[in-house]
Amino acid sequence: MSSLYNISTRTLAGEPANLERYRGNVLLIVNTASECGFTPQYTGLQALYERYRARGFEVLGFPCNQFGAQEPGDAAQIAQFCDRTYGVTFPMFEKIDVKGPDAHPLYRHLTAAAPGIFGTKAIKWNFTKFLVDREGHVVKRYASRTKPEAIARAIEALL
Repeated sequence: MSSLYNISTRTLAGEPANLERYRGNVLLIVNTASECGFTPQYTGLQALYERYRARGFEVLGFPCNQFGAQEPGDAAQIAQFCDRTYGVTFPMFEKIDVKGPDAHPLYRHLTAAAPGIFGTKAIKWNFTKFLVDREGHVVKRYASRTKPEAIARAIEALL
């Protein structure tokens, strides 16, 4: 399996971004959506980011429209929603596919490293979370229902 740090993407602003820039940090990678029942988790994700950022923690948000078309907006609309509604300051990236034949290489990597229940690799819904250690190893996959604050202890253990 290739390294997480070799994967390239684009920021929500359209700028090229290589995950190499996050080497040495603990990461929580999340597929997000603006019109989902789990969307209020942005509040918890932002709180984790603010609480642990100074210690080398990053939340990386990847909008996805594959689940109930719950992320219909373009990049500017997503950025505006995240900022105005939830005060999101953690890095947000371009809207991507997280499952199927067009799944982004990042999500192919994450799901191979941390399959879901019964070994399934597919992402089941928005706000699935992957916790990654400082060496780039996927430590754990969390279901959409797992609230961000429930992950705090695991984050602290990696910091």
